[in-house]
Amino acid sequence: MANKRSWLATPAKKIKPPLPDSIKSTLKEKADKLIEEVIKPQHVKPAPNTNDFNYIADIDSKWYRNYFYFCATYNCPSPNAISPFFEIKFVRMEYVAVNNFNLANTILIWLTCGIPNNGMKYFKIFPWIRV
Repeated sequence: MANKRSWLATPAKKIKPPLPDSIKSTLKEKADKLIEEVIKPQHVKPAPNTNDFNYIADIDSKWYRNYFYFCATYNCPSPNAISPFFEIKFVRMEYVAVNNFNLANTILIWLTCGIPNNGMKYFKIFPWIRV
């Protein structure tokens, strides 16, 4: 039997709302404060004595389009390492509307960083995130 194909109309993509600069700067300031006061002291440790394992060297945050990321930079001290460091984005916040963000995290990375599954408690300082 011949394969019958036909054209179908696709719905228009939803237009993402514009991200106000005030929200962008406020979120960056609060995230940096959270990172410096809570997350870094607990999870950024001195380099281990052995060169066999990667370790967290820095934690920071950055914007990319309508997405706000929390990132961890890992150092790779092993002489067999492909690169001396790499970055992992372990939390993503997508701006949806005023005072409304979609929050996505990687549980495996949270566990790797030593944050228990209830690590989302850190985000309660942001009033527009409902945890």
